[in-house]
Amino acid sequence: MAKTAAWQRKEGKNPEGGLNAKGRASYKRETGGTLKPPVSAKEAKKSPKKAARRKSFCARMNGVKGPMEKNGKPTRKALALRKWDC
Repeated sequence: MAKTAAWQRKEGKNPEGGLNAKGRASYKRETGGTLKPPVSAKEAKKSPKKAARRKSFCARMNGVKGPMEKNGKPTRKALALRKWDC
């Protein structure tokens, strides 16, 4: 049985939210699409292009369902929002 790609498994995910470099590389190999790493508020101050990307991401993620699971652990959404400083 074939393994799923790293971006779909724990080894491709960053425990602090988003994908790690291995996960992004795996996604690119499988789909051909490129994913950039998250942009924090500190990084956004340095570049207007990064600031616009961060603002767009935060606006899109506001519509996604709930930030916490019932057991109190943060969901992948909550981790991503924390990583992007939304």
